[in-house]
Amino acid sequence: MSARLPRRYWLFSIICLCILLPLMPKGGISALSWETGLRWLYLFLIAFFTTVISSPLIIKLAHRYDLLDRPDARKMHKTPIPRIGGAAMFLAVWLVFLRNMVFSTELCGIMAGSSVVFILGMLDNLLGLSSLTRLFWQIAGSLIVVISGVRFDFPMHWPGGFYISAVLSVLWLVGIINAFNFMDGIDGLAAGLGTASSLILMAVGIWTGQRDLVFLAASLSGACLGFLLYNWHPAVMFMGDGGSTWLGFLLGACSLWHGWATNKPLVSFGAPLILLGIPIFDIIYITVSRIRRGVVRSVRQWLDHVDKDHFHHRLLKLGFTIEQAVAFLVLLNICMGINALVLVRVQSNFTAALMVLQSTLLFIIVALVMIRRQDDCVSLEAPSKTSETPK
Repeated sequence: MSARLPRRYWLFSIICLCILLPLMPKGGISALSWETGLRWLYLFLIAFFTTVISSPLIIKLAHRYDLLDRPDARKMHKTPIPRIGGAAMFLAVWLVFLRNMVFSTELCGIMAGSSVVFILGMLDNLLGLSSLTRLFWQIAGSLIVVISGVRFDFPMHWPGGFYISAVLSVLWLVGIINAFNFMDGIDGLAAGLGTASSLILMAVGIWTGQRDLVFLAASLSGACLGFLLYNWHPAVMFMGDGGSTWLGFLLGACSLWHGWATNKPLVSFGAPLILLGIPIFDIIYITVSRIRRGVVRSVRQWLDHVDKDHFHHRLLKLGFTIEQAVAFLVLLNICMGINALVLVRVQSNFTAALMVLQSTLLFIIVALVMIRRQDDCVSLEAPSKTSETPK
């Protein structure tokens, strides 16, 4: 792609700016959104339009300072593509956070922790940090969230419950961070999954009366959808490691928020597990596969290894186009999200167990599809530092 962005993107951004400006002042639409219970829509629109408007500027900045992902034999794109697109989403969510002026301890903790992860990812894109350095700061960002009060609730009644909850929550967040980073391998996939998952989380927040969760999930879904306009195949901008790890962190943190079912461990742990089941399943499957094949023997190798053995790569091997593969996975994500949403309202532990079993069986079917393409996987030798490079 040349340094000049097609005029249609600039024109669309100007139109969005004209729509956004009336939404920003105090009073007016802002006050109406509180009165009508449509605050989530107001925040969604601000995040969406902010991402759309800022993206062309970030693309131009990336070309000016050579912040580009250049094509090579390992990559799917054919022209240099800006790799700092996650900054548009990051700025949009922060703008909504400041504009909304709701500063609960949990929200502030999530925003602070996610900022640590985003800055880490951006530095990794630019400088190439070691895997252990990345892991250290991912844990640090996760601890900020746990200390702020966002963590699994169900172990809190056990002996040593706080420490068990803290350890499980940090492991959960670090796992989701890397799962989303690994899934960001084809145009539109991470942003599509982010949009679907955050919309489901927003529905959970509305259903369970968690106002702060609704606000954050609404802004995140709007930012993801706005970014998707530039990241849909053929992409004109990549999310980068900063964007994909930040997105995974926010989704992981939102799914930890209290309100799933504090007194039902199966629901409290099973619902977020089902909601984010696709990236979780993918990272578990490739980890087991790579260990069995002997290609990874340490955490460092696990973080750095690059391979075309992910679910989306196998769909491409089956003959799916990039657009079809993304649509398939997003629709599957929506199905799992609806399952998680219904699971929240289930009263019987037996019914909850059946729903978890149903989701597990679905992933077994997915595993069979992935195993079918095992022999077609092409292993890559060198690690890559870009989102749309297979991870």
